[in-house]
Amino acid sequence: MLESKGTPFQPAGRGGQVTGTHTYSSSSNSSIHSGNTTESIRPAPRPAADDGELERCSTHHSLGPDMPVEPISSVIEIPDEVYDRLPAHRKLIIVFLLSFCSFLAPISSTSVLAATPEVADEFGTTGSIINLVNALYMLFMGLSPIFWGPLSQVYGRRIVTITTAVGFLACSIGTALSPNLGAFFVFRLLTAFEGTSFILVGASVIGDMYRPTERGTATGWFLSGTLVGPALGPFIGGIIVTYTSWRVIFWLQTGLAGVAAVGSYFLLPETIYHKRIDDLVGHSGAAKVKVILGLINPWRVIRLWEYPNLFLTGLSSASLVWNMYSLLTPIRYVLNPRYNLTTPMQGGLFYLAPGCGYLLGTFIGGRYADYVVKKYIKKRGIRIPEDRMYSALPFMGIIIPGCILIYGWSVEKDVGGIPLTVVVLFLQGVAQLFCFPSLNTYCLDVMPGRGAEVIAGNYAIRYLFACAGTAVVLPATNGIGVGWFSTISALFVFAGTVCAFVSIKWGKEWRQKVDAKRKRRATRKMLEEKNDDLAGDDSTARENAGRIMGSPDNSIRREPLTKPQAQEKNEDV
Repeated sequence: MLESKGTPFQPAGRGGQVTGTHTYSSSSNSSIHSGNTTESIRPAPRPAADDGELERCSTHHSLGPDMPVEPISSVIEIPDEVYDRLPAHRKLIIVFLLSFCSFLAPISSTSVLAATPEVADEFGTTGSIINLVNALYMLFMGLSPIFWGPLSQVYGRRIVTITTAVGFLACSIGTALSPNLGAFFVFRLLTAFEGTSFILVGASVIGDMYRPTERGTATGWFLSGTLVGPALGPFIGGIIVTYTSWRVIFWLQTGLAGVAAVGSYFLLPETIYHKRIDDLVGHSGAAKVKVILGLINPWRVIRLWEYPNLFLTGLSSASLVWNMYSLLTPIRYVLNPRYNLTTPMQGGLFYLAPGCGYLLGTFIGGRYADYVVKKYIKKRGIRIPEDRMYSALPFMGIIIPGCILIYGWSVEKDVGGIPLTVVVLFLQGVAQLFCFPSLNTYCLDVMPGRGAEVIAGNYAIRYLFACAGTAVVLPATNGIGVGWFSTISALFVFAGTVCAFVSIKWGKEWRQKVDAKRKRRATRKMLEEKNDDLAGDDSTARENAGRIMGSPDNSIRREPLTKPQAQEKNEDV
């Protein structure tokens, strides 16, 4: 399907300018199939690179306003040398940094849960209103990826990470100093909007640095921050609220955000192998602005849901995040009265059970996903991105729903006490880390050239459902009980398993059909534009000829320049 030939090429330096000529062997080449053309992508060697930026390459896909910027096909292969630009120890440092950064937004989403009564009391409102703020926090976590994803594809990962780290730092200070509920509300939402970029860009950077057969392990380590954060947040918040003011939670968050901002500036290089801005060398002025606005348009992310496999995988991820947040949000309200716990710190201890499960799963889940990929490569002889999701099916379909049901009904019927509750919370935490690395890495594998946008769409779906789960869990448990609400969550996770399974079975076929549909649509649009141009040129040519020859215009009736002799005689008479 993809051809590779050892041919000379010209790598692009900064701004896409051609810097020299080099030759690559056939093993290092790869290509994009876009329309009827095959365009090579190869990395440019960087002589004497000392500015911390890795080599990039230009696709030469668009060198002028008459060439299309958007590739039609989702079939994009990345040259193998791209993954060797950094030594292994440097990759580990970057993964650790990004895992720490991705820890911030999720821990901020739940650290205030243990302090909800205290925050409500200080601002003269109710716990339901504060939980509504937390639900809207999740909503903004869902909306922000559709903005940051396209931006990171156009301008790169580093600038987006540094900018949002500084913004997250400023908003954390604003939250800590909030004088009223309105200010608390605004700064919390802005914190969510800035902080989610760490999760999105971090996953994209892993796709930039690691081969597909290595990404599961790296993603597992990266997700430890994303998943441990929500579980550890209420525990830390509970300790702080027990002994001091809830505002200290956000001052601690401010300090962590400062570390993230400094670390991103000094330790994170630009890892993207190709910035979309490099494609616009031949554009200038208004044409360039118009193309850039199209490239950073959030609608680009939503349009990817045209691929059924991407939308269904998003629903699979959403079912897991719904379960996580609907499980963590009401712990203090549900378990404290059930087990006669009297302080926020005692309720916060329950969050350690899923947190330890997430941490343990970090060591196993990602490696297992990579093992499954290699097993199917050996079986088929080729790598199919959907095969990776086989690793998640037993955990999503059996273990997690089972743990949710046992948790809900044991608490509802007061069976098993604290030990049973802790065990099932721990086991479902481990199982989640067998699912998320598989689903996240699939988003990076399936459309490598647009990995940030694909995973942005996935995060948008999952955090919109997290918002819904956070908003409805307390009213629902008060209305129908924790047992029946847990049953609904278990059914949702099982439905997510079905979505993943059908994506495995028919994902490749769906991708090929949508690619063909997009190709037909692009070809039709191109033909229409050419016909319009030809019609315009023909009309202009006729008008110019009319002016030159003195012929009448089509729209104005004019007197002839000369009169027939018979007509002249009649006028004389």
